Amino acid sequence: MRWLWFALGWAMVALGVIGALLPVMPTTIFLILAVACFARSSPKFERRLLEHPRYGPALRLWREQGAISRKGKLFAGLGMAVGFVLFWWGAHPSQALALGVGLGFAASAAYVLSRPAPRPAPPDAPRC
Repeated sequence: MRWLWFALGWAMVALGVIGALLPVMPTTIFLILAVACFARSSPKFERRLLEHPRYGPALRLWREQGAISRKGKLFAGLGMAVGFVLFWWGAHPSQALALGVGLGFAASAAYVLSRPAPRPAPPDAPRC
């Protein structure tokens, strides 16, 4: 079973890399899932993701507090809005499909916006 978690972790990393390159696909959610998969299969790769200079802070914040930064919420909301506009413009969907995709984006945005903001670090905590 461990190899399955490991393979799934790498699939999530691949999707995260694609998301980093494409403006309409998320990155962080796939890396959060990759960390969860590696936690069950490879502490080495779990640690490497959590210590990543760019994505590590957001991954640790999610793991420790279930929180999303204000900047993260802003970018997620803007990304979903841009993604929907590009979908509408490029695919010319039927009203039913546009409504379904729009509701999916709205539900995702509501979830992201409902997550708590990060708690401030205690004054004696070391800074990264």
